[in-house]
Amino acid sequence: MTPIIAPSVLASDFANLQREVEMINTSQADWVHIDIMDGVFVPNISMGLPVVEAIKRHAKKPLDVHLMIVQPEKYVEAFQKAGADTISVHIEACPHLHRNVQQIKSLGCKAGVAVNPHTPISSLSDLIQDIDLVCLMSVNPGFGGQKFIEHTYDKIRALRAMIENRHTKTLIEIDGGVNQQNAKPLLDAGANVLVAGNFVFSSSNPKEVIQRLKEVS
Repeated sequence: MTPIIAPSVLASDFANLQREVEMINTSQADWVHIDIMDGVFVPNISMGLPVVEAIKRHAKKPLDVHLMIVQPEKYVEAFQKAGADTISVHIEACPHLHRNVQQIKSLGCKAGVAVNPHTPISSLSDLIQDIDLVCLMSVNPGFGGQKFIEHTYDKIRALRAMIENRHTKTLIEIDGGVNQQNAKPLLDAGANVLVAGNFVFSSSNPKEVIQRLKEVS
């Protein structure tokens, strides 16, 4: 299966955000990944609704919005209106996760659930059939440029087995530390979607980097 590539604009040049989004438009990327941080759930603050709206005005690819925030149910409708196509909420921030997932679906968006490195995949077993995408964090969320956590491979394989046993079409997204060296092992383990931030935007030729990721098989 050809991977879905989702460049993370958290690593882009915010002073030239339109240019960065237009680069993604003309690349082989499939989605635009947008990290929303509130400084509470994670120890950092990134961007909010006005930036998502601005990206949507220029983006020709679907917006994959990752909410690293507390009480996401208060904001998912606003992010849908801002242009989100997929909205992922953290299992650790949602004591009523089924309700959160159904809320996202009711807005016409694909529902994703993000999982921190310390959270076991078994936590999803009662809900996997309702989830469109699982975003496995392969770094601790909050900052870009971190080292990939090797245990992620085991979690991918366990999640892939769960998905196949339940006969769902849930996608597995990997977020954090993705590069050319680990892309193929991640896909071989069962991942579908690769989020890449610094690896893409720190390159002198981001479109070429995206192309190389897209061609991994």
